[in-house]
Amino acid sequence: MPGFLLGHAQDPGALTGVSVVLCPPGTVGACELRGTATATRHMDALRAEHLVGNVDAVVLTGGSAFGLASAEGVMEFLEGQGRGFPAAGYTVPTVAAGVLFDLRLGDGRVRPGPSMGRAACEAARAGEGPQGSVGAGTGATVGKLLGPGQAMKGGLGTASLALPGGGRVGAVAVVNAYGGVHDPDTGEILAGPRALPPGRGLVDTEGYLRERGRPAQGFASPGENTTLAVVATDVRLAKPEAHKLAQMAANGLIRAVRPSYTTVDGDMVFALSRGEREADLDGLGAAAAAAVSRAICRAVVEADGFGKIPAWRDLR
Repeated sequence: MPGFLLGHAQDPGALTGVSVVLCPPGTVGACELRGTATATRHMDALRAEHLVGNVDAVVLTGGSAFGLASAEGVMEFLEGQGRGFPAAGYTVPTVAAGVLFDLRLGDGRVRPGPSMGRAACEAARAGEGPQGSVGAGTGATVGKLLGPGQAMKGGLGTASLALPGGGRVGAVAVVNAYGGVHDPDTGEILAGPRALPPGRGLVDTEGYLRERGRPAQGFASPGENTTLAVVATDVRLAKPEAHKLAQMAANGLIRAVRPSYTTVDGDMVFALSRGEREADLDGLGAAAAAAVSRAICRAVVEADGFGKIPAWRDLR
């Protein structure tokens, strides 16, 4: 997306990381936060009635709530650029953040902090950048219905679509879901719980829950699952319209992650707007939902299990 930069930093040994979307000046932001196992930072600034009108960056981080510390490095980086809300001779950047739980796969004692957040900012570039097990997707996993031993590798993915009027909408998604990832066009399960022996293949989490309920053992505990998504557009939106865009983009998460927004997921979708183009909000929302779905699917297809956990590519 023109003007938006995406950067990543990670610890490949500890299998955790952070991803940062740096916004151009004047960006309007909002968030649809439906998850019940969330950890967030500075979400109040995204409310329509809040004094601060713009957002400077969105941070997606591993490390569970500990990873929120990475936003401090992003704040320092942006302050050094003179970005932020002017107050008493200072500039205070608006940096919203959401987290995922990745403490189980690698070394859970290592979490993203200010230095990693700053490194992600310094690495930020225009364009889609690396995919899969990078940044906040480094330690992401999916399909925890039958326990971590049957799960698969999640990751980070991006996608973008052109709008009929010439504008664009792009998405970045980090997938660390309790449920499985389905191709919304074909229904194929791309990643999810692997069947317990002697079974083979992948289990449909929604079908299993509907027919058998949650298993008595093995399922993930609360707070260990989340899908984070950011959509950005060059269509001009006010804050209430940006919130509606986030709500509509969340439909893409529902189509690709099944089930989504469970009691043990912290799912959330950010929406960012900076530009002067005009577009029908319903059409923009439909395109944003498609971009989120494609980004989610790409996240698991591009993921690397690092020899610790099966990824999509390992089961082909």
